[in-house]
Amino acid sequence: MEDNDCSLGTKEVVTSIKNSKLVILSDSIPKNILQKIHETAKNSKVPTINFKGSSVALGRLCGTQFRISALSLKTLSDTNLKSILKEAQQETQE
Repeated sequence: MEDNDCSLGTKEVVTSIKNSKLVILSDSIPKNILQKIHETAKNSKVPTINFKGSSVALGRLCGTQFRISALSLKTLSDTNLKSILKEAQQETQE
């Protein structure tokens, strides 16, 4: 978070998706913006994860004092990316 390796907020995520490796979305995003982010990510071949929690919970998880509806990670090793995606897929199957 401190190294400027991520973008926070829906507007920032939409503009930076092409340079991202992973997008994380909270449950608090309006449907129209959520659809736009999913389409942009799909076109750019960037995986998305739906965080099962509010923007307040995602903000706290990231160590901030404000809400985070969406965030995109710009630098992430392929090993970590595969691990995160595998864990997210297992959670959705449960």
